[in-house]
Amino acid sequence: MRPLDFIHAYDWHNLPPQVRLQAELGVLDLLGVAAGGHGTELSRIIRDHVVEMFGGTAPMLFDGRKASPVGVALATGMMIDALDGHDGYNPSKGHVGCVLLPAILAAVPDANTDGAAFMATVAMGYEFGSRVAVAQHSTVADYHSSGSWGAVVAAAAMARMLGYDIETTRHALGIAEYHGPRSQMMRCIDHPTMLKDGSGWGTMAGVSAALLAAKGFTGAPAITVEDAPEYWSDLGNRWLILEQYFKPYPVCRWAHAGVDGVLNLRATYGLTSDQVDHIAVDTFHEAVRLATSRPRNTEEAQYSTSFPAAVAMVRGRVAPGDIADGALGDPEILRLSEGFKMTETQIANARFPAERLARVTLVLNSGERLVGEYLNPKWDHRKPATEAELRAKFHDLAEPVLGAERATRIETALHEMPKTGLQPLTDQLFAPISWGTKPGKSVKLSNSASGSRAAISPPEGPKATRMHGTPAAWAVSRSVALSPISTHCAGFPPQRRTASCNGAGSGLRTGNVSAPTSPAKASRTPRRVKSRSASRSGLLVQMPTRYPADAKSATAAIAPG
Repeated sequence: MRPLDFIHAYDWHNLPPQVRLQAELGVLDLLGVAAGGHGTELSRIIRDHVVEMFGGTAPMLFDGRKASPVGVALATGMMIDALDGHDGYNPSKGHVGCVLLPAILAAVPDANTDGAAFMATVAMGYEFGSRVAVAQHSTVADYHSSGSWGAVVAAAAMARMLGYDIETTRHALGIAEYHGPRSQMMRCIDHPTMLKDGSGWGTMAGVSAALLAAKGFTGAPAITVEDAPEYWSDLGNRWLILEQYFKPYPVCRWAHAGVDGVLNLRATYGLTSDQVDHIAVDTFHEAVRLATSRPRNTEEAQYSTSFPAAVAMVRGRVAPGDIADGALGDPEILRLSEGFKMTETQIANARFPAERLARVTLVLNSGERLVGEYLNPKWDHRKPATEAELRAKFHDLAEPVLGAERATRIETALHEMPKTGLQPLTDQLFAPISWGTKPGKSVKLSNSASGSRAAISPPEGPKATRMHGTPAAWAVSRSVALSPISTHCAGFPPQRRTASCNGAGSGLRTGNVSAPTSPAKASRTPRRVKSRSASRSGLLVQMPTRYPADAKSATAAIAPG
């Protein structure tokens, strides 16, 4: 099937059940990350800019104000990108969802569509976007950000949502490819700023392209779509939406395996940070260039290999509050981050981008070296997060900002949207953050040693007992506390719960300690390496994969005001 035909041919009800579920979880995850990013300075600046410069009648996500569809796409894309916790696709070296969902939401006010068509556009976008990204990376010498190829994804989503014919769609894709931001990704890696992955600018360009095409503006062809057939041959036969990864930590994916390695060794040997002289990591070239060891703001903390690993060693977690603007001065974390040693290895380079390998060595004050194995990050599609874990992550991110009741309404409305339509969901998404705030502003949080806590409470108070909502079979009571210890089991249907809901694989989180509730089993016997030379053998320990509960109280802590 031609890519142009594929954009419009998707039917939600004919998709495999696992594809439908993955699309739902992808949207849920993106909305949680957007809520977590809402309070950042990046998000505040861009939303105010959009209201000032892109006037219109389309509602903005979690804001209450309105702008043009182009402005809404820009604001939403950058809000999601503000907290680097969204999904991605390894071969694309980037993130499809972060450019896809903003374009779909920008189209909603003008689209004559229902909930099933909305979700079909989501599923289509992951298939289309994953392939256009690989086509561009394979045919263009420089390494461009997600926004570059994401512009074409956004145009495709708009064309489907607004019911364009094939010829108009073709021109929309061509305009988007031509005007998409060919921003140099490694520039932002070397100099982390609010530019991030270019996702907001890319989706803005794609939405603009689609609206121009509808007026008769021409721009076909999109070369990556029409002149690179080898990258589209498996379209409709291989479901790339099932090959996306999710993030347990809100930092660049390239740093995740290092964090996992630190947490594995920390738990296996029962270590505290004061026993560690320094951390060493063998990894691939791009991760080595995430070299900010003393971040001045959350952007630099999110685009660092050393700082998140140091946080993990000190606190046993990496939660949003740990990489907040106001939480970057811990002397013990900075000691380990500034003493961090990174080595680029051919083993890791050869496996990138399909894999993001890292091997961690902890050098103790005694001179003893504890050496781990090369690891891939958790929640890769080969060892994916469970549905329960992703739903828990959503609540951890969304509840401190939206409140438990509203977060649950979003989850329920999204699940039921193919049957009940768009309005129950959009009513929740386009309303402002309500308690103690004004449109365009976010909840202000203060930091604490246990991971930032809300300075004010949501409407239901610091604790709430809520009912899940419809259908009745989902209704369960759930006590939610804005504290570092919480349980997340009621945010999904009873028939979908896994063992992790009853505590299996979860962590005990008190203060700066995170330990499994049952001893982790290593794939081979952990050992101490007496020599100061690195060892290729070591340990591989499966750690708890629950999203850190501290995120519940810390998510919006990156809000400066």
